[in-house]
Amino acid sequence: MFALQLPKASRQALGEGVEVLGEVLHDGVNLAVWQRHLPARISLFAETLLAQGEPLAQSMTLELAQPDSEPNLLGLVAQYADMPGQSAFLADVAWLVGAYACLLDARRIGLRLRVLEKAMCPRFHVDHVPLRLITSYAGVGSEWLEEGGMPRSRLGQAAAEPQDEACIRRLGAGHVALAKGEKWQGNEGQGLIHRSPQPPAGERRLLLTLDWLA
Repeated sequence: MFALQLPKASRQALGEGVEVLGEVLHDGVNLAVWQRHLPARISLFAETLLAQGEPLAQSMTLELAQPDSEPNLLGLVAQYADMPGQSAFLADVAWLVGAYACLLDARRIGLRLRVLEKAMCPRFHVDHVPLRLITSYAGVGSEWLEEGGMPRSRLGQAAAEPQDEACIRRLGAGHVALAKGEKWQGNEGQGLIHRSPQPPAGERRLLLTLDWLA
């Protein structure tokens, strides 16, 4: 008689060094978080941008001849060119795109940069993508659950979500997360359970996401 082999519970890798991001390529890891501290000039730019009170929703598809090619970010936050720290911010976004592309050998990446004042996806859910990069340059970060934090069969149901705040993990501003979704080969049924946070009243967040398109 053969024993039934149950799938191992997914785990998460967190660290203060950028090398932790490579952990997400391992089987059984559905989240890697680089708990970095943003340089002051980038934080100042992001916070000053939010203080303008203006809407921002920019999307672009980046085509890369090689994974280490310089991404064309022409037009990104161009309306804030005179704001201190804009060039440092763009350089940081370009670096993240490059690191993400090299990690995945990606040639096409979808970029979205948005200012959010409310939770975009307020219920815990999984993404139907291979691997998404998520980082909040300013404001509250995304929330996620360790495996077993809630039944996967009840995702999207408010009554099933954990009520104990201690069970909910949160990304800090500046943290860079690589979250596996359901379309990562071998990760079916193990996508990271996460949700958008509800910013405190009167506050907003500056969110960047990258998606692997090809």
